[in-house]
Amino acid sequence: MSSLTLPAAILEWMEKAVGHPVLSATRIPGGGTRQGWFIDVDASRNGNGNTDGIGDTGGKLFLRYSPQPLPARSAFHRLATEAEVIRALGGAGIAVPAVYAVHPVEEAVLLERVPGDTWFYRLRDPDEQVRVAQDFIRSLAKVHRLDPARLDIPGLGPVRSAREHALERIAQIRRRATAPDGSIDPLVRLSADWLEAHVPDYDGPVVLVQGDTGPGNFLYQDGRVTAVLDWELCHFGDPMDDIAWLSLRTVQDTFTHLPDRLAEYEKLSGHAIDVDRIRYYRVFAETTMATLTPHEGPGVPAVDGEQRAAEQSAAEKPAAEQDVGNLMLYLQLHRRLWLEALNAVMGLELTKPVMPEPAEPRDWQPLYADVLAMLRTITPRITDPLASQWLKGIARMVRHLRELDACGRERDELEQSDIALLLGYHPSSLQAGRDALARANAVRRVSDEDFTRYLWNRVMRDDHVMRHASGALHFRTWPPLTDVS
Repeated sequence: MSSLTLPAAILEWMEKAVGHPVLSATRIPGGGTRQGWFIDVDASRNGNGNTDGIGDTGGKLFLRYSPQPLPARSAFHRLATEAEVIRALGGAGIAVPAVYAVHPVEEAVLLERVPGDTWFYRLRDPDEQVRVAQDFIRSLAKVHRLDPARLDIPGLGPVRSAREHALERIAQIRRRATAPDGSIDPLVRLSADWLEAHVPDYDGPVVLVQGDTGPGNFLYQDGRVTAVLDWELCHFGDPMDDIAWLSLRTVQDTFTHLPDRLAEYEKLSGHAIDVDRIRYYRVFAETTMATLTPHEGPGVPAVDGEQRAAEQSAAEKPAAEQDVGNLMLYLQLHRRLWLEALNAVMGLELTKPVMPEPAEPRDWQPLYADVLAMLRTITPRITDPLASQWLKGIARMVRHLRELDACGRERDELEQSDIALLLGYHPSSLQAGRDALARANAVRRVSDEDFTRYLWNRVMRDDHVMRHASGALHFRTWPPLTDVS
């Protein structure tokens, strides 16, 4: 099956669920871990001439779908659980899509297609940006004022204390990150240890945390939020957990002046902003991002090769299944934000290391510019939005390959020198050095602080090499939480 077509069984299920023939199914860009599809049905043909089953939708629906079953230890909820959450929130007056059908076996849920745009950066009017951002804050505060014990969401389990929920999720992170041979990625282990030792002393109200909340995960139109989307990481916990996620989403899609929005949230929600707890949950969010799916085998660790993770992911799926260029870019962004969050809470005061200098240009270097020029000519002529988005991903990969060609070897030599300094000898290869350093850290022959400094240097150099592929994201970091006088 191509990722650009739906299986016949899914089409048949949708038609039976809503009682109308499917006219078209169009995959759209984005959607994160699940595919998103615009579904158009013939609302006039259900045997009795009305729109029973789909309400006043005009026959326009939205399908969230994953062709692969969800791994047993995944951080994501099944779509059936997400549908439970959406229905409960809709009943509580939160702006969410209506749920029309949940597949009994497959990962598929059919939703109302709510009007609006997801990308906040497309708003050009500063006043409208503020209006939309304020409306989202009102929505988030409303969710955080709900009593989670009164929501009918069996899939999330019982409501306990924020500390208990945090410890449970840390244990889940460790389980997902542990390979079949019992090994665990060193940065995940380090982060999980730190998180477990520093769980905030918070005994206030527990809320429904959306997780991954903020710009890009809500729809807006005419100055207001029309629907809050993507509840696949939701859980019960500390309200500052969601504020940390909001600050993370703000890096990806700038979201007006965050300190103003947080002051509004504090008044509307009744939850006081706690900067230390937000910084804690920033580390938590990035550790979660690094372990979204279980470690099923070698070669997919969070630090010993996130690029290998992208390569393995691409190798395991047909080329048309995903935007590898976009995946590569965001893997690197989250690695950097993870280290920046740890640097802040550990008080290491790390600064950017010496960066690799480009080598003598290769004879074929001009070809990269030629390929990029061709892509710039082709992309505006592509009318399919998914194809256009993936062409941009190809351009990102070409830019990154150009920089790897120019200074990738020099970057690796700098890392080998860092490793040798910590180990006391020069390893036979870069990968051998990484493995030896991870083992030394596991038995504390290399301290967590020194290991974090090494990882910082490594990730910052990787970020430097990817700077042209990353574009504006290369210059973004965690936003301030308060106005500094």
